[in-house]
Amino acid sequence: MVDCQYACPAHTPVPEYIRLIAEGKYTEAYMVNWESNVFPGILGRTCDRPCEPACRRGRVEKEPVAICRLKRVAADNKDDVKGFMPKVPTTKNGKKIAFVGAGPASLTAARDLAPLGYELHIYDEQKAGGGFMRSQIPSFRLPETVLDEEVNYILDLGIVTQFNTRIDSLKSLLDKGYDAVFVGCGAPRGRDLDIPGRKEAAKNIHIGIDWLASVAFEHISKIGKRVIVLGGGNTAMDCCRTARRLGGKEVKVLVRSPFAEMKASPWEKEDAAHEDIPIIDNHVPKAFIVEKGKLKGMTFDKVKPEYDEAGKRKLVSTGEPEVFIEADDVLIAVGQENAYPWIERTIGIEFDKWDMPVVNATTFQSTNPKVFFGGDAAFGPKNVITAVAHGHYAAVSINLMCKGEDINNRPSPYTNLINTKMGIHEWAYDSQVTTDVRYKVPHAEKKMTLKDRKREVELGFDLPTGFKEAERCLNCDVQTIFTESKCIECDACVDICPTSCITFTANEDNEDDLRKHLKAPANNKSQDLYVSAVLPTKRVMVKDEDVCLHCGLCAERCPTAAWDMQKYIYNTTKASKVW
Repeated sequence: MVDCQYACPAHTPVPEYIRLIAEGKYTEAYMVNWESNVFPGILGRTCDRPCEPACRRGRVEKEPVAICRLKRVAADNKDDVKGFMPKVPTTKNGKKIAFVGAGPASLTAARDLAPLGYELHIYDEQKAGGGFMRSQIPSFRLPETVLDEEVNYILDLGIVTQFNTRIDSLKSLLDKGYDAVFVGCGAPRGRDLDIPGRKEAAKNIHIGIDWLASVAFEHISKIGKRVIVLGGGNTAMDCCRTARRLGGKEVKVLVRSPFAEMKASPWEKEDAAHEDIPIIDNHVPKAFIVEKGKLKGMTFDKVKPEYDEAGKRKLVSTGEPEVFIEADDVLIAVGQENAYPWIERTIGIEFDKWDMPVVNATTFQSTNPKVFFGGDAAFGPKNVITAVAHGHYAAVSINLMCKGEDINNRPSPYTNLINTKMGIHEWAYDSQVTTDVRYKVPHAEKKMTLKDRKREVELGFDLPTGFKEAERCLNCDVQTIFTESKCIECDACVDICPTSCITFTANEDNEDDLRKHLKAPANNKSQDLYVSAVLPTKRVMVKDEDVCLHCGLCAERCPTAAWDMQKYIYNTTKASKVW
């Protein structure tokens, strides 16, 4: 598996769409994305980017390829893609599926099932689709126009929507005769803090996710001048930045953990700092201070982290006096949790000790065979791209079940290897080795964005910069294939390799001993070595895949074509072919 593709929960073929961007084929790049991650424009702005730490460019340079922001390049510059959307049969297959919640997991599963002729009904208590993407991600990060466009691509596939409709009983929904129900309602409850003063100051204390939803739906348009945000995750970052736009002049984030261990993404912390929002770490909330029935501020205990031999952290008071910080309003963003009061305990769904439904991690089926879960509703809060992956897997299960087949008999993914040789010195991909550092995404002026909560902060790459960033990709899906029978051991590949990753040497039984013989140190033991069979000289060819650039120079230089560059195709199983 290609590292970045494997790290993506939806296994999006990252190098493939980046090559298309470099070729100026933005529509094709968008559709390659849309098949796997479903929301390229949304995720190109908001993804948690699990692919980027896995990017092999980060092993040879400081920063990985800006995979996430390149997704946005495709989305922003595509042509009209409606003609590429899957065709929905006018004659249905007789099966009817209900979806609770119109978030990313439900929308993904519905998209995968629509081309198969299912009658699909989506229920959501909000006025439009998108789930928490609509209610919790501020417009300055995700414009409503982008959200509406990509949600509607799916809803326009003949899906029956029942918005402004709250489901209060799963039993009643099942009694309507649905062949399956998919629960993708997210983790709708924000955690509270039960500390002194909470009840007395309730008017000015807000649960972060509820407050963000109230802002999104324009029920709230202002906040006090002095604001404390409690929490260290991405929701806390969204709360503090939104508060700045609603009138907060002195907005502070206070978090229990050390700054480096906060759950918020590094770029989210950077954006908050850019907007003059201090993040004060190692402070544990003790009490809300109320005078004459009015919130005055909060007190905190200063702590320091201590770690045991296993690396487990414990926060210990420093013994210093409590810290008082003034506040007119407090936003609590210390976590989210699931709540299922609407699921009866008499309909065959088992719940664990945390009051979460027991869900199969492969099939996403609950102990009631007709009920499936996905996204945050299945295993607790994660992120959009994980919810998308859940939707794909659940759709496969629902389709198999409705056809009367074993849902544990999962269809295999599609894989293939394709030779990329086009001529003596020409490949089907750009093999130029670049050393450019990662390009920065431009931002709108701070003085303008802080005045308007709907004004997008990140502007995205322009086309020339997007091209240059795409060129940083090392084409990791193009694999080096070595054929021992063709090798004459001339060492030409060794001589031309720009990273000295190829070595011909005597083999060793112990890999650690073998690593000592290599031309350049191979210190990353989490990356396996590529070791050939024994050659005529009794040596083996060893390649350190950790620093190989997949540049193709070895294959170009080889006089006998012992080296070849072949593109590895991996496409995860989906319920239907959508593009």
